[in-house]
Amino acid sequence: MKEMKEEEAVHLRRTIGLLPAVSFIIGTVVGSGIFIAPKGVLMNSGSVGLSLLVWALCGILSLFGALCYAELGTTFTKSGGHYTYLLETLGPLPAFLRLWVEFLFIRPSVASYVSLAFGRYVVEPFFVPCAAPTVLIKLVSILGVTFVVAINCWSVTTASRTQVTLTFIKVFALILIIIPGVIALAKGRTENFQNGFEVESITLDRLPLAFYSGLYAYGGWFYLNFVTEEVVNPNRNIPLAIICSMVTVTVLYVFVNVAYYTMMTPAELLVSDTVAMTFADRALQGLASVIPVLVAISCLGALNGGFFGSPRMLFVGAREGHWPALFSMIHIRRHTPLPAVLLLYPLAVVMIATGEIFQLINFASFPRWFFIALATLGMLIHRYRFPLHPRPFKVPLAIAVIFTVVCFFIVGLSLYSDPWNTGCGCVLTLTGVPVYYLTIYRYCLPSRWRRIFNGCSEQLQILLEVAQQEVRTY
Repeated sequence: MKEMKEEEAVHLRRTIGLLPAVSFIIGTVVGSGIFIAPKGVLMNSGSVGLSLLVWALCGILSLFGALCYAELGTTFTKSGGHYTYLLETLGPLPAFLRLWVEFLFIRPSVASYVSLAFGRYVVEPFFVPCAAPTVLIKLVSILGVTFVVAINCWSVTTASRTQVTLTFIKVFALILIIIPGVIALAKGRTENFQNGFEVESITLDRLPLAFYSGLYAYGGWFYLNFVTEEVVNPNRNIPLAIICSMVTVTVLYVFVNVAYYTMMTPAELLVSDTVAMTFADRALQGLASVIPVLVAISCLGALNGGFFGSPRMLFVGAREGHWPALFSMIHIRRHTPLPAVLLLYPLAVVMIATGEIFQLINFASFPRWFFIALATLGMLIHRYRFPLHPRPFKVPLAIAVIFTVVCFFIVGLSLYSDPWNTGCGCVLTLTGVPVYYLTIYRYCLPSRWRRIFNGCSEQLQILLEVAQQEVRTY
């Protein structure tokens, strides 16, 4: 009888096993980044050799960060990722600021970046050799976002199965790029690797931006932590999924970049806005038309992973009282966090209509990496303060310290390398401080505003057919 009641109750189910978890991470990490970021990495690193080193170091650093988050995910069993860990280790204000900047700036920026890449790879093949209309690219990008939002509103199972399918397709796409590159390299085509480390072209002030582009391509290793409450046997599956997926992605990314440099000169790579298409024209003449389709599917998978994971942060934040209660509600039949998913949609559409890709990367990177560094710093502080707290998975101290220090170092250097975008990200993050003190720490809104807000929330709850979670899942 109790099991029947739990089955009928409104709550998020544990449906994500090991394979979906691995697919979720790989599918979210491997998006548009590996097809667009090589230009940014090479532009800011200055040489082929250093750019490959940056890709490898970004993979190692991302693995270190993922291992830290594996410890956090098994120590604190709530969903919500960054928000939950900041709340548990450093307190409510940093947690709220992470929530604030995620949903007003970071998530819409990331979604628009990936969807613009999706739109570009869908549209541009039809207009070669002419430039594709920008308006059409943005329209197709919006259609891609709409499709992903619809899936995530419809069913958790459908979204999870979609992610597994898209992940297999995108790994196939990367292997399709790697094979001809490795064959050409084995035949002695190494001229682009001669003088790979040109010391005079290295500019230390721009190196952090090279790491930002590389780390952006690896971004997504933390998304499984957003859905901890929906992972089957999280103490086993979260660390295992993280290690398997990040090692796989790092190897694939380095080999893909080696393949790019085997078939293209650095100058050719820098002038190409769609690196994978340029590569396909050189190395895969018979399959050149397939590559844009595979890249577009890859972008769609990354979008799906982002819209699957990020709303859970908002869901948990609302459950903790740091966001309107409506966003902690679940659809009574679909069992999806419908309001949290829907909130992201208009913000992403606005960013798509107004954004530019490389500006979006730098704009979103400062707050994202600053709060990741804070979360791992919080983990170290929590270890010191509560040494006896159960930790089913414990990352070596050296890895946690190295990752935290490097993150703060990159964030600090970015203030020098790109003061405008970094400064904007910092200021927009700080706009959450007065919001926190006026609406959460001390609820200072006029009573009339409260009545209007509560009335709107009730009507939306009825319209969306959502209710509060009835079963504790953490």
